[in-house]
Amino acid sequence: MHMIDYSPFWNTLKKSKESTYTLITDHHISSATIDKLRKNKPVTTTTLNDLCRILHCRLEEIAQYIPSDSDQIL
Repeated sequence: MHMIDYSPFWNTLKKSKESTYTLITDHHISSATIDKLRKNKPVTTTTLNDLCRILHCRLEEIAQYIPSDSDQIL
């Protein structure tokens, strides 16, 4: 299980007027970034900020933290 989950992003994107196509072509979000979101891979806070601005949403509508047994012990 991943610690950061981007499933809220996909729900927010569905409800918006945007699509992965418009994110790439109109807003210059790279296709590699879209792929990272699909695979719950790390993205930068700048990217998260850009997505919130583009989609007019809050951070929790893009990503959520899910605790995992494999989290590093602090």
